[in-house]
Amino acid sequence: MSIRVRFAPSPTGPLHVGGVRTALYNYLFAKKHGGVFILRVEDTDQNRFVEGAENYITKALDWLGISPDESPTMPGTGGPYRQSERKEGYLKHAELLVKNGCAYLAFDTADELKDLREEAEQQGGRFVYNWENRGVLKNSLSLEAEEVATLIKNKTPYVIRFKSYSRGDDGSLSMTDKIRGDVVVDTSLLDDKILVKQDGMPSYHLANVVDDHLMEISHVIRGEEWLPSMALHVLLYKAFGWKTPIFAHVPLILKPNGKGKLSKRDGDKFGFPVFPLEWDKETPGFKEAGYLPEGLINYLALLGWNPGGEEELFSLKELASLFSLEDITKAGGRFDPERCKWFNQQHLHKADSTLVEAALDQLLQQKGIDNTSVSTADVVRLVQDRLTLLTDLWDEAYFFFVAPVKYDEKAARRQWKEETPQILSAIMNCIENAPDAKAETLSAGIKLWASENNIKLGVIMAPLRIALVGALKGPSVFAVCGVLGKSECVRRIAAAIDKI
Repeated sequence: MSIRVRFAPSPTGPLHVGGVRTALYNYLFAKKHGGVFILRVEDTDQNRFVEGAENYITKALDWLGISPDESPTMPGTGGPYRQSERKEGYLKHAELLVKNGCAYLAFDTADELKDLREEAEQQGGRFVYNWENRGVLKNSLSLEAEEVATLIKNKTPYVIRFKSYSRGDDGSLSMTDKIRGDVVVDTSLLDDKILVKQDGMPSYHLANVVDDHLMEISHVIRGEEWLPSMALHVLLYKAFGWKTPIFAHVPLILKPNGKGKLSKRDGDKFGFPVFPLEWDKETPGFKEAGYLPEGLINYLALLGWNPGGEEELFSLKELASLFSLEDITKAGGRFDPERCKWFNQQHLHKADSTLVEAALDQLLQQKGIDNTSVSTADVVRLVQDRLTLLTDLWDEAYFFFVAPVKYDEKAARRQWKEETPQILSAIMNCIENAPDAKAETLSAGIKLWASENNIKLGVIMAPLRIALVGALKGPSVFAVCGVLGKSECVRRIAAAIDKI
């Protein structure tokens, strides 16, 4: 089988992490089997269309490293890739269903349907447009052919509905889902879904099935929320006489407490992102929050899929080699912000240092710091393993580029003794007279002086750190000295003696 899968979002806003994971699973499946991953934009609902959403989706997939093989901006053999550009084809297919008796024209007005719904509710029931009442409603099945022709001639608005079930049919539809196994649906309980709306635009259901067929989609991998639509879609395939693709409905991503689907409000409430990229200035994404795409992808892949074994850290290529639909769980996965951070931390520690250096250079530029003396590569070598998010970088590295102007009062009060200025003055001499500014050289010289003068090293280290950094934080004091250089260390120590 030629593997072709698609991710088909609607451009109604930013891409949620649930959508990201669905796109990821499609991507991994395609790459595992040497197939094609397609991005199709389902923009038939023009009332919900949001300007910029399609571009956002494309940029997000590119940042995540799961760019499609075919898309509106990367056309292939399956285009067009926007449903709004395929309108004529949908109407032709709907007319085929009308012609073969699998669909019909319905002229009921919105007010008439509203009255029927209210009447049913008053009687404690629910109005469903289906086989039980379609024969007495205003449609091409109940009306004479002449009356239907007159309505069409007078341009009376109508929709096209799918005839989902007829009295006397078996009613039992057996289907298979790669994740959930066998699924059986009683088709007599289905309503006659609208395939074409009054404005001539197709419904999601018609466009989805027609596009999947014409694009030769082999596997439909989509969210669990579409599972109730599976029966209708299979029936549509049967009505057209087409081969049905293989379905796989992935579980939901749940709130951190496990109760309900993860939403943007959950991110706002608990202070973590739910979109890959910034949508607006008030809605930062994972990128702006300091996450690497590798960490986010690794976490989301395992949030509902388990390759087996104890290993948890994988590259995108490794995930693709291991991926299988059968190993996706049925139950929803609880989004754990701290767990997501842990994955990011692990990938950040393994990341190419040039990536972190570039981020540090950008920070210096943003802050207007003209760095001419400190090597950003040396700084990154000391702080990269201390980062959880890329946004931690400045807090871990600022003191290499900005000398302290104030000092941690609590730390200074506890560590700065009467003899401290005299000791630090001697340390200044050790640094000035050292043959070079390497951390090992400075460490050996200061330790030798401490030993010769019978002074415990702990009496030196904390005040020295306060003098150089301004607080009791940062990597090895000697490593800090080595990066700052001899003259800058002396200058900072002298300033601290004077100010504290």
